Amino acid sequence: MRSFRHLAQSDRFADVVRVLLALGGVTAWCTLHGPGQAIVPALLGAIACALAETDDAWRGRLRALAVTLACFVLAAVTVRATIGHPAMFALVLPLGTFALVMLGAASGRYATIAAATLILAVYTMIASDAPGGGDLAAILAGAAWYGVLSLTWSVLAPQRAVRHALARLYDSLAHLIEAKAALFEPVRGLDRHALEVAYSQRNLHTVQALATARQALIDRAGRRQPRGRGAARLAMFFVAQDIHERIGSSHYPYDELAGALYHSDIMFRVGRLLRLQALACRERARAVRTRTQATSIALPHGALDDLRDALAHRHGTAPVEQAVDDALTALLHNMERLQAAIEDEGSLRDDGDALLQGDEPRSLREALARVRVRLNRRSMHFRHAVRLATGLFCGDVLMLAFHPSHGYWILMTTLFVCQPGYGATRKRLVQRVSGTLGGLLVGWASLQLLPGGDWRLPVMVASGAAFFAFRLRRYALATGAITLFVLLCFDRVGAGYAAIGPRLFDTLLGACVAAAAIRFVLPDWRVRRFDDLVADALAAYARYLERIAGQYHTGRLDDLPYRIARRDAHAAQAAVAGNVAELLTEPGHAPGRGERALRLLTALQAGLSHLSTLGVHRQALPAADAVRVGQLARHIAHGFDTLAAHVRTGTPAPALAPQEVPAHAPETLRLVARQCLLLVRVHDRIAHLPVA
Repeated sequence: MRSFRHLAQSDRFADVVRVLLALGGVTAWCTLHGPGQAIVPALLGAIACALAETDDAWRGRLRALAVTLACFVLAAVTVRATIGHPAMFALVLPLGTFALVMLGAASGRYATIAAATLILAVYTMIASDAPGGGDLAAILAGAAWYGVLSLTWSVLAPQRAVRHALARLYDSLAHLIEAKAALFEPVRGLDRHALEVAYSQRNLHTVQALATARQALIDRAGRRQPRGRGAARLAMFFVAQDIHERIGSSHYPYDELAGALYHSDIMFRVGRLLRLQALACRERARAVRTRTQATSIALPHGALDDLRDALAHRHGTAPVEQAVDDALTALLHNMERLQAAIEDEGSLRDDGDALLQGDEPRSLREALARVRVRLNRRSMHFRHAVRLATGLFCGDVLMLAFHPSHGYWILMTTLFVCQPGYGATRKRLVQRVSGTLGGLLVGWASLQLLPGGDWRLPVMVASGAAFFAFRLRRYALATGAITLFVLLCFDRVGAGYAAIGPRLFDTLLGACVAAAAIRFVLPDWRVRRFDDLVADALAAYARYLERIAGQYHTGRLDDLPYRIARRDAHAAQAAVAGNVAELLTEPGHAPGRGERALRLLTALQAGLSHLSTLGVHRQALPAADAVRVGQLARHIAHGFDTLAAHVRTGTPAPALAPQEVPAHAPETLRLVARQCLLLVRVHDRIAHLPVA
């Protein structure tokens, strides 16, 4: 019972149950009421609609369902009308593919619908192989059935997606805190460069989790002021943003801190405290996911008291360097606030600050404007659209050459394998081929061992549901499951064994087409776009710094403009981190390019950490001090903007002159000044790196 309860609380459980009900319902209806030949196309339609599903509230899901079904009807009718005319089909296929991929440039929701529409188009081709399987009504009925089921589920469980998004967010914060704790290892000569790269990758996942949770909250709240549980979950999201900023802060360079505290256990105690806070974050995630009370989030209090005692002992016995002393004092204050944030379940303030900025277009005109902006050779969407359209055209040519009637799996494999990035395509290719081979072996065994007839239907339904259980995290297993599903579908029309050999051959052909397309058709090498992303990050840092400096005049307020500037800075750095991960898998660039990319990534991460420190400690200062902070911020922001222009054009950039603050200045002003000096050091690290 406990195992089932744990399974039911997982974020994929509801999706798998929904698919299982949809496929089981189609199978039961067609078996009991007929026609039996409608099972295959109806199942394929239901799977395609499930692939188009988004985590919207019921109103948004209703709109998305209407768009999905309209796209499905257009795609299915077009395929049915042109499939018997090879020349016309070869023209319509790449044009339709290009149009649908570019439609995805409007937003993530449109991208999901566009991808599912392409999949349904190929499913329509596959279904046409079966006697009577080309029945468009059955395909669209299966899609509509899943859509109704999904919509009903959304009405009955409107907050489930929000809970799981918040739980994933707090789990991601726990991983990020652990990556931060690793930087506090009290060891001289530790390869902190590698640890900083690992931290950047963890931060990438946290930024993505924040974006997912934010969109889920926007979909549920709309333009209304949230109430009750909705308000509590929105407040919890704001707390998570605060935790993220506090984790990201860096009060002193880690290597220098390790040297200054080598004979002390302070860094060890900070690392231990952070690891306990990571456990507390995980406990918060569990409580959100299971809708129970968190029980162990106060564990770090003892470690926090130990850290206070260690700092007090150091102040009383050791000669103190003011810069290190100020940094440790600020670090302790941040650790205290971080623990308070982890324990805070959140409550919204009545100051109109409960606004979130969504990413979805507000009108059809805005969606088309987004697509129009990306209709150029430099756009990743445009290049992927051209690449995928070319790949499917070439796949169609190979299909006519080798399997004129039944080679549609060449197109399906090309569609699934060809990803926007080289590294992602290579990984998907290996997963697809290995999963297909495994699925064919299991399918052959199933055809040998299972009795014929309707006894195989439960296995077919279960394999379709298994595809959705594994497709996001274990794609090779998902491919094996869907291969078994399709093989059993072909067995329904007496072609199970006959499909094994061609299925493997077509998969290999489609994978080769995808590999050739990503390598030779408008290759979008990340190394070419890298400097533009670095420049975007520097410009976002400048805007974030200006917002922070403004709050040293007015006082701390997490208003919407501040949160947007903070989010843009983190998103820009995350884009660089994701680009580096892809860049390192690409062939053909000099090894020095990869080393330069890693150094730029760690420099940008350091810069964002110092900005986060300024954001963590922002407070209203006396007028004269606030003016001084504004001058420092403008000087560095201008330097970052200038450096961004040099990075974008590939020209050497000058160093940035530091601006000193007297040692007798107030403590907060000294903290700000030292963080600004560290930002100047980051600027110069980037400026002194060789031009690509």
